[in-house]
Amino acid sequence: MKQSIISTTRERRRKRIRSKISGTSLRPRLSVYKSNSYIYAQLINDETGVTIAAASSMDTKGKKLNKTDSAKVVGNEIAKLAKAKGVEMAVFDRGGFIYTGRVKALAEGAREGGLQF
Repeated sequence: MKQSIISTTRERRRKRIRSKISGTSLRPRLSVYKSNSYIYAQLINDETGVTIAAASSMDTKGKKLNKTDSAKVVGNEIAKLAKAKGVEMAVFDRGGFIYTGRVKALAEGAREGGLQF
């Protein structure tokens, strides 16, 4: 029962956030999703519906990192991919997740990598 309540409240938050933000070609949306094991990030142009770049913590599987450090590495990686595509700025979409822990570490890693939002 508790799991369904948590997922429905996250979905309500996600829809509320998505109604207010949208990605463009100059400023794509940095979308974050986290599961129990991994964290994923995508740069999305909502005007054309195209994913510009994507990174996940599945790539850091061989390294001995905890989940928060792995999220920071994913943030750095998505910033590098964005720079390679010529993207300097983005709109941060936390996907209904609370801005603490792994989500915050990913955002800080992306900022350290040079992505502005």
